[in-house]
Amino acid sequence: MPATKPAIEGWFTTGDEPHLLGRRCGECGTYVFPPRDGSCPNPTCSATELAEVELSRSGRVWSFTDARYQPPDPYVAADPFEPFALAAVELAEEQMVVLGQVAGGFTVADHEVGAEVELVVEPLFEDDEAVHLTWRWRPLGL
Repeated sequence: MPATKPAIEGWFTTGDEPHLLGRRCGECGTYVFPPRDGSCPNPTCSATELAEVELSRSGRVWSFTDARYQPPDPYVAADPFEPFALAAVELAEEQMVVLGQVAGGFTVADHEVGAEVELVVEPLFEDDEAVHLTWRWRPLGL
């Protein structure tokens, strides 16, 4: 079995209960994703450090759409390209919206605004080095 690795290092964990990895300002509580170093993005805060945090594993669909055309490089698509669904999800605790693909086997027909979803990790592509993983949103209750 080939090795697995995140398609983007440091953005999410890959264990039994995966999490997105973000940053949080210790002064004002502002969350950031994708993770970054530096000062707080809140213009009313002067904090200069952000702490790494695991973000909520679940949220509600804020919006969703089909990706019917292959994204440009550097996106690595299946050959031949297979359309997929995208969901913008408002995280439960952080109340921030994070975009991600929908879990395999689900389409826009399986979604509605306000529906609950959870974070899962699935293969994005495979090369000679490894199976590269990404986060996706899986509908709950289906």
